Amino acid sequence: MAILVTGGAGYIGSHTVLALLEKGEEVVVLDNLCNASSKALNRVEELTGKPVKFYQVDVRDSEQIRNVFTLHKISSVIHFAGLKSVGESVRKPLEYYDNNLYSTLILLAEMKRAGVKNLIFSSSATVYGQPEQTPLTENARIGGTTNPYGTSKLMIEQILQDCSRADPELTIIILRYFNPVGAHQSGLIGEDPNGIPANLVPYITQVAVGKLEKLSIFGNDYPTKDGTGIRDYIHVMDVAEGHIKALGAIDSHKGVSIYNLGTGIGYSVLEILSAFEKASGRSIPYIIEPRREGDIGECWSDPSLAKQKLAWQAKRNIHDMVRDAWHWQVNNPQGFND
Repeated sequence: MAILVTGGAGYIGSHTVLALLEKGEEVVVLDNLCNASSKALNRVEELTGKPVKFYQVDVRDSEQIRNVFTLHKISSVIHFAGLKSVGESVRKPLEYYDNNLYSTLILLAEMKRAGVKNLIFSSSATVYGQPEQTPLTENARIGGTTNPYGTSKLMIEQILQDCSRADPELTIIILRYFNPVGAHQSGLIGEDPNGIPANLVPYITQVAVGKLEKLSIFGNDYPTKDGTGIRDYIHVMDVAEGHIKALGAIDSHKGVSIYNLGTGIGYSVLEILSAFEKASGRSIPYIIEPRREGDIGECWSDPSLAKQKLAWQAKRNIHDMVRDAWHWQVNNPQGFND
């Protein structure tokens, strides 16, 4: 039996595929490569010495998805595929709703047709909207999302709840990530966004390597300790390992279960910048820009439920995150195009 991973050539997907292979799982990957590279999977194979069955398909293509379920005996699905930039989603809401919602509907329909009952869904802390209080537990109010990306994740969570009520045999684990950063310690796979990065750490690393001129910090007037936004950053390999723990526990779950994946620690933009400068030995020029539409001031997690129910917790600290991000970038100045 194989694990089907949608979006498995992407940033979090490729690191999770690596972790699955290291656990001895057979893995089938779907990815349309709109924001990913097949070279990531080649390097995963290099690191693990194990093959990855890869199909370059869009999850919205029902015929192609049906064919994959026909060709492979799939026991569980991990669903990463989707567009993921907060800022871009504000500019292109229709693309985000079409891509993220429709792909999930097609996937669920084909899972039902194939009789596959286990799903792990890649959600996001953005479903909490403007937090009423921090740290955020899984029981915190959701909704009031501030951008179409977050709204698409919220809508999918509701769809999954409805599907679970309609089919009691369907087991779904929703993982709400906070801010994944870093790279595999080998420096062979990491975050390689198209164009100008939408997220802080890859932007910093590209400035440090000379690919970008300076860092833009969006807002220094938030009601935080230094005026810049505070987030819960988590190492991508801790996120990957969260999926391994969820997969291992899925047989003991019923219905829909939701877990935060975070460290429980909030760091400001300036704190991340300082940690990176120490790790890299380089000074990062920056300018202060106005706040971006859709951003919030602070957000961090209470990840204790995942520790209790999945026996998972983040192992890596902020120094590990920025060190590994820099190791990836300095060894791959042009990402997977080197």
